[in-house]
Order: sequence, then C-alpha cells, then structure tokens
Amino acid sequence: MAPKNKTRERIVEASLELFNAQGERNVTTNHIAAHLGMSPGNLYYHFRNKQAIIAELFAQYEDRVDAFLRLPEGRVLTVADKTFYLQALLAAMWHYRFLHRDLEHLLESDEALAERYRAFARRCLQAAAGIYRGFVAADILVMDEQQIEALTLNSWIILTSWVRFLCTVQSNPGDLSEEQLRRGIYQILALESGYLTRDAVPAVQALQHKLHVPLERILQ
Repeated sequence: MAPKNKTRERIVEASLELFNAQGERNVTTNHIAAHLGMSPGNLYYHFRNKQAIIAELFAQYEDRVDAFLRLPEGRVLTVADKTFYLQALLAAMWHYRFLHRDLEHLLESDEALAERYRAFARRCLQAAAGIYRGFVAADILVMDEQQIEALTLNSWIILTSWVRFLCTVQSNPGDLSEEQLRRGIYQILALESGYLTRDAVPAVQALQHKLHVPLERILQ
C-alpha cells in the first residue's frame, strides 16, 4: 500500500492531468478515482471534495510564481532576466493551464479560493511593477510611473485571459499547445516594444523572434 503522502501526491498529479486535458468542469472526483484505479472513498480520505484538490493545485501554482516573480538581489536586471521571467511565466501557465481556462468558474465556486486569488493578483501586480522599474533602472526600458502601471495591468490581463481566448478560437480546447501559449508571452513583449532603449533593441528583438508564433497557428 502506498504511503499516505504518496497517494495524496498521485491524486493531485492525476487531477492536474485530467483538468488540463478535459477542463475542470468535465472532471469529477469519481473520474479522478477511476483514473487512478482507487475507490472514491480512498480519494475522499485524502481530499474531502474536488475544491480541496483545486486549492492544493492553486497553492502549488502560487508558490511557483512567487518564487520567480521577484527582483534578483545585489545586481541590476539584464535582457537575459527578461528571457527568464517570460519563460518561467510560460512554463507555469502551461503546467497549470486549467486554472486560466476555468478561472472565473473556479473563483465563483469557492469564496476562499477567490479571496486567495485576489491577494495573489495584488502581489503579482506589485512584483511585476517592481520588475518593470528594475528594467527602467537598468536602462532597458524608458517609462514613467503611469506607464509602468498601465503596462503591468495590460500584461496581467493578457496572461490571465490568454488561455480563455485560445479556447474561444479552438474547435477542441483540450488540444491547446505550448506553442499557442508562447504567443501570449510574445504579446507582452510586443506591448513593451515602444518603451525599449536603443541599446536594448537588438537583444529584445532576438527574443521576440524566438517567441513569435504565426497567427494562423493560433487560429487553427
């Protein structure tokens, strides 16, 4: 028999896999239990309901984003940091894509989760604004405080709504690809392009070229 914590981990991993593939609304605890070859009662021993599993997955996502969405200590930012932040955001979005796909429904269904998400959003917006100030201090971007605030908010709106947008233009939302998510990250770079310093343009343009995905591959 698997140790309690290992069984709990298996339930969380299987739930994430099923939620990402089918959408959270289409997956029940019975589906998760059947997928793992266990009884529903065994699943309920570890999680009282599906909302508890979702809360666990959100905590993982929250911890992951909090870990990288911060300024480095003791040095100025570089364009390489921009690559790091964007790739980390893409990886987190892809790994937990069901959260973005079903976000409004998830928050309406669980007030405790909605409260945690609001705090998470405020924290992310503050951290992202601080990072943009860091890029200004590093002479990579030229922006005033009002522009930083607007760019931070626009970037957040793109990131949190991109998966939902893809679902509206895809015939089968379960077939979303990491490439299609990468175009969402590119959209953020496109927003920043008007604020680049002359010295930063070549390196950032190279990053844009790396992240660009043609629109026809998004609208398949």
